Amino acid sequence: MARIPDAFIDDLLARSDIVEVVGSRVPLKRQGKEYAARCPFHDERSASFTVSPTKQFYHCFGCGAHGTAISFLMNYDRLEFLDAVDELAKRAGMEVPRSENPRSPQQQDDSRELYSALDAATKFFQKNLEGSEKARSYLDGRGVDEENRARFQIGYAPDGYSGLRDALGKDERRMKLLDRAGLFSKNDRGHVYDKFRDRVMFPIFDRRGRVIAFGGRVFEKDDGPKYLNSPETALFHKGRELYGLWQVRQANQKIERLIVVEGYMDVVSLFQFGVTQAVATLGTATTPDHAELLFRNAPDVFFCFDGDAAGRRAGWKALESVLPRMKDGRQAFFLFLPDGEDPDSIVRKEGAEAFDERLKQATPLSQFFFDELTREINLGTLDGKARLAERAKPMLAQIPDGAFGDLMKQQLGQLTGLGGGAQSARAPMPQRQPARTIQPVARRSLVRGAIAVLLQQPSLALTLGGKHHFQGLRLPGVELLLELLGLVEQRPDISTGALLEHFDGREEQASLHTLAAQTMPGDDAMWTLELHDAVAQLEKQLLVQRLEELLAKQRQQGLDDTDKYELRELLKARATLRL
Repeated sequence: MARIPDAFIDDLLARSDIVEVVGSRVPLKRQGKEYAARCPFHDERSASFTVSPTKQFYHCFGCGAHGTAISFLMNYDRLEFLDAVDELAKRAGMEVPRSENPRSPQQQDDSRELYSALDAATKFFQKNLEGSEKARSYLDGRGVDEENRARFQIGYAPDGYSGLRDALGKDERRMKLLDRAGLFSKNDRGHVYDKFRDRVMFPIFDRRGRVIAFGGRVFEKDDGPKYLNSPETALFHKGRELYGLWQVRQANQKIERLIVVEGYMDVVSLFQFGVTQAVATLGTATTPDHAELLFRNAPDVFFCFDGDAAGRRAGWKALESVLPRMKDGRQAFFLFLPDGEDPDSIVRKEGAEAFDERLKQATPLSQFFFDELTREINLGTLDGKARLAERAKPMLAQIPDGAFGDLMKQQLGQLTGLGGGAQSARAPMPQRQPARTIQPVARRSLVRGAIAVLLQQPSLALTLGGKHHFQGLRLPGVELLLELLGLVEQRPDISTGALLEHFDGREEQASLHTLAAQTMPGDDAMWTLELHDAVAQLEKQLLVQRLEELLAKQRQQGLDDTDKYELRELLKARATLRL
């Protein structure tokens, strides 16, 4: 994937007014230097969501949501990073460069032509649906009304080998384009023919509502594979896409849950009955990319499979993909349907309310995990308990740090008697602390204060003139402070929002946002003095740290001539500074 240069992101954020971006989607009210609103990412009565025009970022003091104009579009409009950048760039009238694999104008034209070819094919299939009594009767029999046919742009691929080719492949160039879009097949003799024939056609949309592929369903189960999907193309990678996600986004202002089903008709039928949160994987098992996409759009994900052995295997595969993404606040559930039933048949037979009740009774991930692992294990024996621990521990180690992971380890400890609780899993190691002349708390607050100043006004780093010599100081936050100083020195015009964007996905991000959201008393002059004083103090602490190291070495093994010279110089400096 092409990488967008950091300098472009900085420039894009500098040219994008976050107040305008957020304000076009959420009603904002001015409060002093900032704007406030009720948070669009969680339910609240009072306005704890703030947008700062000077820092160019948003922060919610209620749920902790935070970010720049890019991350706001990703979370509010549910866009991928590149799509959010494209959206902002379009607003700012900028062309997005890709540094490692730049897309030439020719490549961009090719993509546009592919989208255009797929759109033309969609219209062709829709027109053929209108003229096919057989296809319309099939959809009537499945209860799919005109509104949902239009919502999903359902069509029909006519029987015969050249319907689409004759209609759209009018010259060699168009033939090649349709072939690259995955709409043709070729036999052993090199003869090209329509890939989709006599099938109900379900266009697959990307996250911007553009058709990128198709799924075709047969009328009768003995006519080849039930579903036939487009092959992988430049636009379509089935392990990264979810059928129906575009429609879910259009139907729901806020997506509380997503229900993952297996077939396209399952998605359409659930929508038909008012269950507008269903998506389907595209003929593949749930992949890690699917899991990431699901949780990016909803906090609760329900996997709905057949109750047979194949369904349980699909459920386990889904569990393996979501487990490393189970951050606190996310939930996954597994619903296994009775034999011979699928979501389509269940919802038509029982209705939406009964289906909702089934979802409420779904098995939580934690229960499904231990149920499956203990299915053929005798926990009444030591060997059985050891086997469970051996199987479970590597999987539990994939869960992100937090309460959910701790509770899962605790549950394993209760089942095996091995003490897998949160406390034993994180028992503190005994620490030997060398004598320190300065209290750790004072040190930490000094670094924190310098970081807070930089987050208020990044350009103040430039007043140091690149002169700060405390690299190697063993204190919490020192490496982070040095990284922040380095970033501002490399990119002098960087805003607070762009600075925070650099830490996207890193563990420091949340605490940096919290610090940046605080209002610091004072002005630029006061903050400059505070920063310079902090740097001077840190440099002194590095001197003390090195002095302590040399004195310890002198006691333990003696010093060579170079060490002795350094020690004398450090002692002189200490006397001068009166440390």
